[in-house]
Amino acid sequence: MSRRLPLFAVCVLLFATLLSGCREPLREAPITLKGPIFGTYYQVILAEPMRRDEVADIEAGILDELEAVDASMSTYREASELSTFNRSPIGEWQPLSPELMQVLELSQQVSRASNGAFDITVGGLVNLWSFGPEARPESVPPNNQLEERLAQIGPDKVELDTQAGRARRLSDVYVDLSAVAKGFGVDQVADYLEAEGIENFLVDIGGELVLRGHRDADAMPWRVGVEVPNEHRQVAQYVLALSNLAVATSGDYRNYFEENGQRYSHTIDPRTGRPVEHALASVTLLSDSAAAADAWATALSVLGPQAALNTARREGLAVLTLERDGEGWVSQVSPAFAERVGDAALDKLGIPRPGQGPVQDSVQDAVPDNKET
Repeated sequence: MSRRLPLFAVCVLLFATLLSGCREPLREAPITLKGPIFGTYYQVILAEPMRRDEVADIEAGILDELEAVDASMSTYREASELSTFNRSPIGEWQPLSPELMQVLELSQQVSRASNGAFDITVGGLVNLWSFGPEARPESVPPNNQLEERLAQIGPDKVELDTQAGRARRLSDVYVDLSAVAKGFGVDQVADYLEAEGIENFLVDIGGELVLRGHRDADAMPWRVGVEVPNEHRQVAQYVLALSNLAVATSGDYRNYFEENGQRYSHTIDPRTGRPVEHALASVTLLSDSAAAADAWATALSVLGPQAALNTARREGLAVLTLERDGEGWVSQVSPAFAERVGDAALDKLGIPRPGQGPVQDSVQDAVPDNKET
């Protein structure tokens, strides 16, 4: 005969089970999730306490978002959607995912607005200068190879049919989205977290950021460090208090090589086929979209100090530039940047307002890097 529990005992057991579920251990805020991705790192900071099982689910969702972007836009994965497109027959339309089409369309918009300073077909030149997946030795390529690849590239060498969701290469170009895909990945993760009902977080992929809400229980804004253009040590010249926006920085002081005493930056000017030689060392851009901020920061880094600020004014971009000046550098901001952060913040940081002229800084004035805290 089966034994039956009294109704009271069943209720007690059920209540105990529910209570046990409610006592799922909490992880206190901030919760940091991080790991390698896209040849760099990702870091997500959640500013709210969560149950451990919830954190595990959120982390799995983040990794799914990152994997989807990598599988679509990586140039280091032979089977990625982008690598497949780069091998497609010239002149033949290829159906592409909505995500890849979105990034290609944004890239062409930035290319047109920057007069060709941003060009996703520059990948062949990036490889030739030893900064791409071809793993070439670090050396200056011969002029004939430079001229050959320069003649092949151009934003008009990739044609988009946005209505049909397809694209085609019009010459043997190598499309490289490394200057926009990280930002797009940040946007995708941020959209996922918001869809999950999370309101206070920071997403960081290789220095490209999205900030939402606040960073602690006191509702303090996130703090973002703008690094000194110094290849020897990481320190922040400015620490900005920001929230509910995206941040991207492009600089030429980390990835470069030297040959015969000449320094060659990884920032390639697609209009000349050569590394930039101007004094602009760093561009930090604030935007509503990390993908747009990523692309525009690269474009402005190519343009150089004055052209970058002129373009920022024309396009309404929120930009902070650091330009080399002897042993130090000068800082300038666009009107949109000043409007985003406010005059009080500029005065506190010692950043000149637009029209007041640049301010000269030195390494000794910098503060320890505190980018995400």
